[in-house]
Amino acid sequence: MSEEAKPVGMGRKILAGILDVITSFGGIGYIIAKFTGNTTENGFQLNGMPAIVLFALIAAYFILLPKYAGGTIWQRILRTRR
Repeated sequence: MSEEAKPVGMGRKILAGILDVITSFGGIGYIIAKFTGNTTENGFQLNGMPAIVLFALIAAYFILLPKYAGGTIWQRILRTRR
């Protein structure tokens, strides 16, 4: 018996997108800051090449994970990908 796939609500898709942006920026940004010595008391601050690397890796996160891993972290957790 196969269940028909129910459509995923737009709210969950938007929530997954917002959480993915926060997670990717915070997680990847902090890792880059740690390696480049750009951490501060309040977190991190990236300028120049580390910031460019951050934006490139965030773009890769949103392009490569859905293609090769079946979705981003929060798309998979919230089951917004079929």
